[in-house]
Amino acid sequence: MAKVAFLGLGVMGYPMAGHLVAKGHEVTVYNRTEAKAKAWVAEFGGGWGATPRAAAQGAEFVMACVGNDDDLRSVCLGADGAFSGMERGAIFVDHTTVSAQVTRELSAVAAGEGKGFVDAPVSGGQAGAQNGVLSVMCGGAQAEYDRAEPVIAAYARICRRLGDSGAGQIAKMMNQICIAGLVQGLSEALAFGQKAGLDGEAVVEVISQGAAGSWQMANRHKTMLAGQFDFGFAVDWMRKDLKICLETADQIGASLPVTALVDQFYKEVQNMGGGRNDTSSLIRRLTRD
Repeated sequence: MAKVAFLGLGVMGYPMAGHLVAKGHEVTVYNRTEAKAKAWVAEFGGGWGATPRAAAQGAEFVMACVGNDDDLRSVCLGADGAFSGMERGAIFVDHTTVSAQVTRELSAVAAGEGKGFVDAPVSGGQAGAQNGVLSVMCGGAQAEYDRAEPVIAAYARICRRLGDSGAGQIAKMMNQICIAGLVQGLSEALAFGQKAGLDGEAVVEVISQGAAGSWQMANRHKTMLAGQFDFGFAVDWMRKDLKICLETADQIGASLPVTALVDQFYKEVQNMGGGRNDTSSLIRRLTRD
């Protein structure tokens, strides 16, 4: 079993760190709001650090799940950053969804200090984190991934290395691109059926067994039809992710016309006061009076 630090105890990080304890790892946590770290320790045991550096000291692996590029830089760099507390040979595993650019930047800094860096964004949402069945997309050196994978396995259903540094983040962008298009298509279908007077649940029971079936259809159609969105992955976070996708597309010369359109639809949902709604709330803009 390993000595692990976990930085960031949001809706994802809190249960992920708990799974590490359940698998027998020695875990020290850090969270920007200290009370959250203390609550986690009270629930799971382990320890907590007042700074990322303090939490990372002596750890073989430092996992992070924070908000965005700037948040990641802040927990990694500087006198109180995790890199300052990590020993040579330790590996930083980043579960945050960020740009491939910041991933490669921080990976280079870590390598210059004799430390490893694996980008490992996750998919599966809050339920996946709580149940320990996340899909983890990784980038980085093969040897560093091979060392980190048994630790990541504490909360992963599947974990794969997809290439060098940044590959995990590119894969996560692909994941979000797929979700954006799927949710918009499902929203249009359900709203269309409602206006046509059909029983949406009855129709989904049939079409979900054919080519139209998807995770979104199976897990979100009932709440979408009921207008319930106070759960799940927030629109605000989805727009953050889609911004990364669109900026990266510009950099590499890729075309994302549907993604760009759905991003604007999510902006409409934000303007309707739905920034904290689940991403399935796209249907709101199609069913409002």
